[in-house]
Amino acid sequence: MKWKFKRKAVNYIYISVFLFLTTLSQILFLPSNINANEKDINTSSFIRNFVKNEFLYKVEKKIESQKVDLNIKLLGLIPVKKMTVNVVPEIKLIPGGKPIGVKIQSDGLIVVGFSDIEVDEGYKQSPAAIGGVEIGDIILEAQDKKLENVYDMLDIVKSSNGKEIKIKLKRKENIKVIYLKPIKNKNNEYKIGLWIRDSTSGIGTLTYYDPKNNNFGALGHPINDVDTGILFPIRSGKIFDASIVGIEQGQRGRPGELKGIFLNDSAIGEIEKNTLCGIYGKLLKVYNNDIYKKPIPIAYQYEVKEGPAKILTTVDGTNVKEYDIVIEKVIQQTKPSSKSMIIRITDKELLKKAGGIVQGMSGSPIIQNGKIVGAVTHVFVNKPDMGYGIYIEWMLKQQGYDM
Repeated sequence: MKWKFKRKAVNYIYISVFLFLTTLSQILFLPSNINANEKDINTSSFIRNFVKNEFLYKVEKKIESQKVDLNIKLLGLIPVKKMTVNVVPEIKLIPGGKPIGVKIQSDGLIVVGFSDIEVDEGYKQSPAAIGGVEIGDIILEAQDKKLENVYDMLDIVKSSNGKEIKIKLKRKENIKVIYLKPIKNKNNEYKIGLWIRDSTSGIGTLTYYDPKNNNFGALGHPINDVDTGILFPIRSGKIFDASIVGIEQGQRGRPGELKGIFLNDSAIGEIEKNTLCGIYGKLLKVYNNDIYKKPIPIAYQYEVKEGPAKILTTVDGTNVKEYDIVIEKVIQQTKPSSKSMIIRITDKELLKKAGGIVQGMSGSPIIQNGKIVGAVTHVFVNKPDMGYGIYIEWMLKQQGYDM
C-alpha cells in the first residue's frame, strides 16, 4: 500500500509540474498586444482563449480610456507577462466568395529572362546580361523616360541606332543606373536581349466588401510574378466579374485549379495595393451574395478557435456556396502572415468536386460562430484537403484599417 501511495504521489507531482510548465510556456508566448472590440472587454475571456489551465494564474487589470493593461501572475504570485488590450470599434463586413478576374499593370518593367541575339556571324550574348541587368530587376526608365509598357522600351531600343541607352532600374530596395549598347540582329533591328513583362492576370476570390467605404480585400496572399517570384509591383489594376467553367481536381503532389473566364470588360473594382496579405482597393458597385446579405462582425485573432467552421467559395459558374471545414490549428502571431491557421476541408460535396483546396480558391472567406475569421490562402501540395488560412485582422491591417 505504501508503494502504491508513493507512486500516486509521484504521478501527481509529474502532472503538476507538467501543467505548471505548460501554462508558463503558454503565457510567455502570449502576444504583448491584442485588439478587441468594445463588446468583448471581459479581459479574462481573452486569456482563456490562449491559456487553458487558468487556475494556475491570476490576471490583474488596469483600465484606461482605449486600452486595458493586464499583468499576469503565475500562481497569483510570480509576474510573468504584461499585455495590452487595445479597445477598437466593432467592424462589420459582407463576406465574399465571389470569383473575380484580376488584371494588374506593373509599375515598371519586370526582367524575366535574357536572350542571345542572332547576327549574321551566329549569336552574340545579350547586351543586358553583359551590362549587369539581373532577373527580377524592375526597369523604371530608359533615356530618362518613364516606361509605361514593353512597347515604350521597344521603341527606345529600335531608335537608338546602336548608341548606349541609359537604364534606371530597381533591384530589391536599391535604385541603379546602367548603360546598355544595343546590337543589330540579322534583320537589321537593334536589340538588347531582354525578356520583360508589364502585366499579369488571373482568377481569384473576393474575401470581403465594406459597404461603409466600398473597400474590398481578396486573395489573402500576394500576387507574385510567375517567373521571378517577386511581389508584382502595381501601377494600376482592376477586378472583373468572373465565372468558373471547370475544375482541375487537386491530387497528392499536384495542386488543382479553378478554370475561370472574365464575364465582360467592365471593371467592378480598382486595385490600389498588392501586399503580402492580399490585394485591396475599391469596388465600383455594391456587392451582395445570397447567403449573407447584411454585414457580419469580424473576429480578432484571440477569438479564432480550433474546430468546425465554414468557407464561402464558388466552384461552378457564379454561384457562391457555403462548405464545411475544420480549423485544425490556430497559430499565435504578432505580425501579419498569410499562414495564420491550418484548415481541412470536410465537406463531401466540395471534396467530390474539387478534391479539396485548389488554386483560384484563395481569398475564400472563413466563417466561424457568425464572424469572418479569415480567408483561405494556400493548399498543402501533398494533402489537397488541407491548407492555410490568414486572419482577417491581418488583411484589414494591410488595407489600412486601424487595428
